[in-house]
Amino acid sequence: MSASRRLAELDSRSFERQLAKNPLVILPVGALEAHGPHLPLGADQIQAEATAAALADRVDALIAPTVPYGSAPGARRFPGTVSLSIAQLEDHVAGVLSELARSGVRRILVLSGHAERGHMAALREAADDAMRSHPGVRVAVLSDYDFVYELRGRDAPATDGHAGLLETSRVLALAPATVGPERPVVENRRSPFLPGAGTEAEWPESVMGDTRPASAELGRRVQAHVLDRLSATVAALLPP
Repeated sequence: MSASRRLAELDSRSFERQLAKNPLVILPVGALEAHGPHLPLGADQIQAEATAAALADRVDALIAPTVPYGSAPGARRFPGTVSLSIAQLEDHVAGVLSELARSGVRRILVLSGHAERGHMAALREAADDAMRSHPGVRVAVLSDYDFVYELRGRDAPATDGHAGLLETSRVLALAPATVGPERPVVENRRSPFLPGAGTEAEWPESVMGDTRPASAELGRRVQAHVLDRLSATVAALLPP
């Protein structure tokens, strides 16, 4: 990917010239969250950034600096998780989106590598606030896991989830040096209808599923599916 796609590496006048093309700007959003004994705390950020870079090349987009923290209350009891409140995340992202809009950006994709419900709700509220404040701006909000989990029941068990087979395979493909040797098998027994995080008995490790069959080959297939779906979504929702 050309370095000139990154807003942080553009000078002010180069950015101004780019605005004349009505560019799509991708805002990656991550989280610092436990992903078992085998994946890095920054797995969500790693995936969001790698996906943003590949997508930007496909759709000729610019990439804003990543929002590295998210709302991850489900994993707060596991070491290393840093979870913002929904309000804190919403306020921060709303400010970023509003400033991008004030600068002249009119098409924004908020691409989150973390898909927890409250986290995504905060991002959507932030986007709604930015669009109401700047009526000429279009913002789409999604997680790449909206598309990864389309493969459950086909390339992975229907119960696969956080740091499970699909995610482990994807990180193996995108950042293999960050993946440890353990391949945990964990069943989350917490009812989705109960608020709060599971107890140690209900969820003993921050993993959902059987990671033993994980492979970089599967991860590459997952990533190809994600990029195809993202490209089609951008074309449909955020055309020039």
